[in-house]
Amino acid sequence: MKLDNRVAIVTGAGSGIGRAMATLFAAEGARVVVADIVAERVDETVAAIRTAGGEATGFVGDVSSPEDVARMIDLASETYGRLDILCNNAGIMDRMAPAADVPLDLWERVLRINLTGPFLACRKAIPLMRAQGGGVILNTASVAGLHGGRAGAAYTASKHGVIGLTRNIAYMYATEGIRCNAICPGGTETAIGLGGEPNEFGLNRMQLGAASMPRTGKPEEIARVALHLVSDDSSFVNGAVVVVDGGWSAY
Repeated sequence: MKLDNRVAIVTGAGSGIGRAMATLFAAEGARVVVADIVAERVDETVAAIRTAGGEATGFVGDVSSPEDVARMIDLASETYGRLDILCNNAGIMDRMAPAADVPLDLWERVLRINLTGPFLACRKAIPLMRAQGGGVILNTASVAGLHGGRAGAAYTASKHGVIGLTRNIAYMYATEGIRCNAICPGGTETAIGLGGEPNEFGLNRMQLGAASMPRTGKPEEIARVALHLVSDDSSFVNGAVVVVDGGWSAY
């Protein structure tokens, strides 16, 4: 059991990669706060964990809301007495819209959820982790955070930002017992969708590179890498950006 007696928060845990992380972490002994904006999905993930013999508490909220994020972190601390693992996984897509076609409200929404959300959670969690002597943060970035042709302008910018935030936190708090890494999935079998009706020009440009994708991954494949990064098996891994894309970026 790699995560015995650990307390973990996983955002976006109602489906896809987040659900796979939450259920795997619980199977490895963690007590998990399952966070998502959709109550029904939260209930489904919590039920799956409990049915398998794990321990979980649900939280319904918006990661782009400072008030909701504060309540989420407080729930973990008040329910379980500490916070060892924070997985900032919640995110949305941007319809593959290139810069000239991105409505301002879409830009702001994508940045709020994909980048401001992880920042808010880290800002709230880090003082708790420092006080208890350490902790682990794992941010879900994307291969779009490393390249320019995997999504639209807003999503690409947000995931580049997540990687910058990850590296800054890793350096700043390395002497405080806090590790912070990012995972960069490639195409994965989830329900995230494109975020709405796709921009035809942007989608056509993106698909030129998508043709080189060896295959799509399964959420469980991403979760197994995440488990390694939040466990003591990676105790000397800090500030890393780990690509999990089946070799897509190798092209």
